[in-house]
Amino acid sequence: MGYSLERKTAVLKRMLPPNSMTIRQLSQEEGISEATLYDWRAKARRKGQLLPDADAGPEGWSSGDKFAAVLETAALNEADLAEYCRKRGLFPEQIKTWRMACEQANDWERSSTARIGQATKDDKKRVKNLERELARKDRALAETAALLVLRKKAAAIWGGDEDA
Repeated sequence: MGYSLERKTAVLKRMLPPNSMTIRQLSQEEGISEATLYDWRAKARRKGQLLPDADAGPEGWSSGDKFAAVLETAALNEADLAEYCRKRGLFPEQIKTWRMACEQANDWERSSTARIGQATKDDKKRVKNLERELARKDRALAETAALLVLRKKAAAIWGGDEDA
């Protein structure tokens, strides 16, 4: 059964906030199979339309949906951004947070390099301290061994008690 473009558009619009109807609800109300609705939503997403899962809420949106929202709002002024957010059940702060996350997404290499560098520096410092402590203990052990040897030699020469 073919559906008109107007019907598809109207049904897809009901998936958007503020309605944010789930596919199961739409299927029951419209009499369209869930598989067909999932297919329509997938095709609309491939065309770049923002159609998040209704039951997820804004914080449960996929990263692709969040990125699409950031792109759609990039050139909007505050009034237009507020209108956009009202229509989709969002807050401007969420868009700003998502925008910051997108801006920092490609900065992971530099930040991870800095973290690795700091970890390497800390490890080198720890190794140096351990080597210093090991050298100190080696010297103490050598001194103790030398004292024991001298003690045995003295005992052999003067005939003293070796076990003392």
